[in-house]
Amino acid sequence: MKHIFNKGTNPKKTTFLLLHGTGGSESDLLPIAQRIDEKASILSVRGNVLENGMPRFFKRLREGVFDEEDLIFRTKELNQFLDDAAKTYDFDRNNVTAVGYSNGANIAASLLFHYQDALKGAILHHPMVPRRGMVLPDLSGKSVFIGAGVNDPICSSEESLELQDLFEAANADVQIHWETRGHQLTGTEIEAARKWYMSL
Repeated sequence: MKHIFNKGTNPKKTTFLLLHGTGGSESDLLPIAQRIDEKASILSVRGNVLENGMPRFFKRLREGVFDEEDLIFRTKELNQFLDDAAKTYDFDRNNVTAVGYSNGANIAASLLFHYQDALKGAILHHPMVPRRGMVLPDLSGKSVFIGAGVNDPICSSEESLELQDLFEAANADVQIHWETRGHQLTGTEIEAARKWYMSL
């Protein structure tokens, strides 16, 4: 997978797995990771799927409807990539925190849904519920931040609360932060994520 790796100045810090939104690139979230923790390592990945020329992390059938088979395959692919990258770049595989926006947040949530040890935690900006009707692994000890919009046209507030409930039912520690700027990623939401991360 096309990616950027920047080694942090403090090896005890988490490695941020950065996952962009539809049409983004591996450069998009670098400033956000720097703002959250400038000493952490960064592994920023570009989605392997193209939709009308725009990079994504998995296929969808239409707006808001995921290709579940491809989602499962791409989630497994990303998890394997993390295993390999940890060996290549010598970072702690058990200390990876995802930072995802929109489509990137969806596949980060999918990692937590499918693989108990894929992530230590996650900052999910405007995620949807990746899959329904499945039993999540025990996520005890995992911390999740959800940035949501009360008027998000792509991800309803009901869906944000449903995702929170699913994570909490799997024993994850979840904090949800509400904004009023639709699906947009705002500075105040990033600041809320930073404060949440610093409190862990």
